[in-house]
Amino acid sequence: MRKISEEEAKEKLEEGYEEAEKLLNDKDKLEEFLQKLEKKLETIPKVGNALSALPTMVSLIKSYIKKEYTEIPLGTIIAIISAAIYFLAPVDFIPDIIPGAGYIDDATVVAACLKLVGNDIEEYKKWRDENNKNI
Repeated sequence: MRKISEEEAKEKLEEGYEEAEKLLNDKDKLEEFLQKLEKKLETIPKVGNALSALPTMVSLIKSYIKKEYTEIPLGTIIAIISAAIYFLAPVDFIPDIIPGAGYIDDATVVAACLKLVGNDIEEYKKWRDENNKNI
C-alpha cells in the first residue's frame, strides 16, 4: 500500500472546494454534515496532530455559520469544509477500514489544509479563548 503524497493530498483538498462551497450555502445540509463529522470523530483514534485539529475546525465552521466569528477569509472556510468532506468520504485513497493505516490519508489531507489555513485557525482559537466560546 502506497502512502499519499503531500501533492496528492493538496489535490484531494482542492477537488472538494466546489462541494464545500455548496454545503456552505445550504445551512441544513451543512448542519447535518457537521453532525456526521462529529460522530465519526468520536469513533476514530487520533492520528497525529492533523486529525486532532478537526474538532477545532468543526467549532470554527459552527461559529462562522452562526455569524459569531466572521473575520476569516471565505477561502479558509471552504478549505476546511473540503478537508472534512474528504475525511467523511466512505471511499478514499486508503480505506478507513484498514486498521491503523486507514486514517493516514485523511490525516495527510487535513495536514495539507492546516498548512494552508493554520494561521487562520490559530486566530480563531485565540478569539474563542478570549470570548469564552466552547462550541
